[in-house]
Amino acid sequence: MNGEAVENYVGQSQTLLDASPQMDEENTKVKIIQPFVDLLGWNFYSTEVQLEYTVQMGTQSSKVDYALMLGDTPVMFIEAKPARSDLSDGNVRQLQSYMRQELSVDWGALTNGKEFEILSVTGDHTQDGETSIATFDLDEMADNPDILEILTKDAIQSGRADDIARQLTQTNRAISRLTDRETPIAERLTDVLQDELDETPLNLEEQSLDFVNELRHTLHEQREFIGESIDDGDNISGDNVSEDDPDTEEGEIEPVENNVAGTMRRTDIEVGEEAQVAVFPTRESGLPFLFENNAWGFIRIGRDFDYVAMYVTQDAREVQYFATVRDVVAPKDAELVREPTEYLDRNEIADNKMVVRFKADSLYRLEDPIPYETKYPQSHRYTTLGEFRTAETTNDIL
Repeated sequence: MNGEAVENYVGQSQTLLDASPQMDEENTKVKIIQPFVDLLGWNFYSTEVQLEYTVQMGTQSSKVDYALMLGDTPVMFIEAKPARSDLSDGNVRQLQSYMRQELSVDWGALTNGKEFEILSVTGDHTQDGETSIATFDLDEMADNPDILEILTKDAIQSGRADDIARQLTQTNRAISRLTDRETPIAERLTDVLQDELDETPLNLEEQSLDFVNELRHTLHEQREFIGESIDDGDNISGDNVSEDDPDTEEGEIEPVENNVAGTMRRTDIEVGEEAQVAVFPTRESGLPFLFENNAWGFIRIGRDFDYVAMYVTQDAREVQYFATVRDVVAPKDAELVREPTEYLDRNEIADNKMVVRFKADSLYRLEDPIPYETKYPQSHRYTTLGEFRTAETTNDIL
């Protein structure tokens, strides 16, 4: 998605909503939802968009607010509610019932102009049915424009949206199961480790629970990158890197200071082979945070590590930076150069997210960066320093 276009849409919508918080349904449709349809690449003033589309419900008929068409076939329904009301479970069931009547409709969007809920037929209609795969509001849309990729005309027409939905569904299911069965999963993992290790000085119950929590946090973070991780037209399993948006970011900030100490080769890192390296992904627009603060954030930490490496997406597509960890602190204690929202990536401070600070003069740009092959870190990943030193591509450390 074009980040600037999304930002403009969000700004215009929030201005209208602030001026008219009790906006009725008709005004919500014309002022908020019609521009939303255009933003997704559907031509509102063509046969691609049909208003008040008739859906046969048994012996009676109902009308869905918008049907988005490919040729003569509806592929997505949008159900609108007034901005002055909240979205409800009943609204979701209503949209599900509409989608169920048209086997060609695999996509649904429910919105009141402020909040959005995306539904997809993730399997066949008799198994998974019309499942909610994502919810977000205007602020989240501005922070992560790629979340809209799943609804664009191009993505649905090419089949790329199906791949995104499949990954979102798998991720959501895994998060839900880890949340619901956290204790029994950790207990089973503890039993396996006790059988394999016999005796160990570690508290295996605690380590197993930490592992389950870290896995859940990793899945949450990966979900933010799913929209970027789909190559055009390719059916992937989660390891393929994306072709990042070719549009350049306007208003990119220049760092007021640069804590990069110089360059180094990976073979010059002279410490133990088993030292732990956490590899983090970042867009190029996230580098000012790294340079200015000699740190990285805001992230959830599930285990200890000794070093940080940065994989840069977009044109670079390689692990370019390396630093030694000083400590991990709460954002309020990190002494950041700017407020989080001043950075282009609009980093947000959420519960349990921390800042990793680096030792002074330990941040280096690698003379021998690790290039992308077929895998890249969609969220942070761990490797050993031995593997990091000798890696020929990202596949060797992921």
